[in-house]
Amino acid sequence: ACSEFSQRSCEECLKNVLCLWCYTNNACIDYPVRSLLPPSSLCRLSDARWGVCWINFEALIIAIAVAAGLILVSIAVCCCYCCYCRRQRSRSRLDEEEERLARNKEERRLQSLQRKHERKMKHDEIRRKYGM
Repeated sequence: ACSEFSQRSCEECLKNVLCLWCYTNNACIDYPVRSLLPPSSLCRLSDARWGVCWINFEALIIAIAVAAGLILVSIAVCCCYCCYCRRQRSRSRLDEEEERLARNKEERRLQSLQRKHERKMKHDEIRRKYGM
């Protein structure tokens, strides 16, 4: 039981992960697993230690919340960046496709004009030959 480690040291108490050390009365208490955070009637968060003795429970909660927040923000930024890049790539692909189609259209137009010019030359030659 955790109460056996009371009035000893924090390190000895926290060797058992089910124990909570309270610096206000140097007591080793069973961690209240039913509630997520130990109630203030049991021990203030700034005086409670769990897991390690060098960081209080309040700072541990803040550190975990900051780390979780950073991870979530990083994931959100990565998702937005990936979506933006994918959108940019699809736009650039569409632009390239439009350019290719425009070049092809212009080539066909030039070929058509050249054939038209060749036909006109042949017709003019036939007209000259027969005097029309």
